[in-house]
Amino acid sequence: MKENRKMKIEKGYKELLSDIRGELHKIPEIGFKEFKTSKYIENRLRKLSPDRLEQVAETGWIAFFRGTEGKRTLAFRTDMDGLPVEESEKHEMRSQHRGMMHACGHDGHMSILLVFAQFLADNRKTTKDNVVLVFQPAEEGPGGAEVVAGSKVFEDLEIDEIFGLHLFPLVEEGKIALKEGPLMAQSGEIDVIVRGLSSHGAQPQEGIDAIVAAAAFINETQKIVSRFIRPVDPAVITFGKTWGGEARNIVSGEMAIEGTIRTFSEDVYLSIKNRIRDIADGIEKVYGCVIETVFRDMYPPVINDKGLVERFRESYGGEIVDIEPQMLAEDFSYYQKKVPGLFVFLGTKNEDKGFVSPLHSQNFNFDESVLVKGLEAYVSLIE
Repeated sequence: MKENRKMKIEKGYKELLSDIRGELHKIPEIGFKEFKTSKYIENRLRKLSPDRLEQVAETGWIAFFRGTEGKRTLAFRTDMDGLPVEESEKHEMRSQHRGMMHACGHDGHMSILLVFAQFLADNRKTTKDNVVLVFQPAEEGPGGAEVVAGSKVFEDLEIDEIFGLHLFPLVEEGKIALKEGPLMAQSGEIDVIVRGLSSHGAQPQEGIDAIVAAAAFINETQKIVSRFIRPVDPAVITFGKTWGGEARNIVSGEMAIEGTIRTFSEDVYLSIKNRIRDIADGIEKVYGCVIETVFRDMYPPVINDKGLVERFRESYGGEIVDIEPQMLAEDFSYYQKKVPGLFVFLGTKNEDKGFVSPLHSQNFNFDESVLVKGLEAYVSLIE
C-alpha cells in the first residue's frame, strides 16, 4: 500500500510540485503583505472547488474539503512569507522582487500544500476524514499563526489535529526528522538601554560610564543559565548587538544592547526574564546608571503530541530519523495550544549537489524532488 502510494504520487504530482514551486519562488513577499502570493493561492484553490474557502489574517486562506465519513477533521498548515534577503546571483531561478527571497523554504511548503489540495480534489470519493488546509501569512514575524488560530473560521471548523513541516538543511535529503515532546524553542527578544553620564575620558570620575555598566550587565546575565536554571532545562541567552559612545576619549553616556532568549519551557522563560530584571536593578544601584529593558515575547515552544508522533511513524513509508530539540522558533506552536499537533523536518541536505546552505541564507536552495516526500507524508496521514 505504501509503495503504491509512493508510485502514484511520483507519477501524478512530481512535475506539478516543481512547477508551483518555481512560480512561487519568483514572488516572495513580507509578512501580512503577501498579496501576489495570496492571489496565486486563491486562484489555484478555487479551481479545485473546496467545500469551504475563506480568507483569514489579511492574506491567508483556509480551505475545507469534506470527507466521506467526516468523523475527524485534520488540518495541515503552510507558511507563506518570504524574507528581506537579496538572492545570490548564482541561482538559476531568481526572485523577481529585489531584496526579497524565499530563503526559508516557504515556497516549497506552499507547493506541497497546494498539490495536496489537488490530491484531495482528485480523491474526494476515497478520503474519509475532513481536511483543512491552512495557508498562513507572516511566520517570520510578527506571527501569523496566532492570528489564524484565534480566528472565528479556525474555531468553527472544530479541528481535531494539525500537522506541519519545514524544509531543513541539517537533515539528509528526503529524510523526515521528528521527535516526541519539545522540538523547537520558546523565543523572545530583549532590547536594553543603559543610560549613564558623559564626561571627558581624562576625568571619568565626573561621569557614569555606560559601557562599563553595559559590560557588567552582559557578564552577569550570562551566569543565569549556568547558575540559576536547572542543568536539565536547556536555555540560551544571547546578546548579539551592542552600540554606543561618542569618541575614544569620551566616557559613554549611553549604550544599547539587543539580544534573544530561547528555552523549551514557558516557566523557564519567565524565570529568565525576572532574573534579567533583577540584574538590571542591581547594576543600576552599583553603577548609578539607569537601565531600561524591553521584552518582546515571541513564539511559544513547539511541543509534539506523543500519539501523533506514533501514528506518523506507523503510517509514513519513507525514512524517518530522530532529531535533537532545536533552539530555532516556529509559530506553529500557537496551533498546538488549540489542538494536538505534529511538526516535522524534511531534510534537504545534499553535499554533492551543493544544497548545504542554512535557512535564511541568500544561497539556500534544495532539490525540488524532495517535495514529493512532503506530499507523501501528508497523504499517509489521511489514508
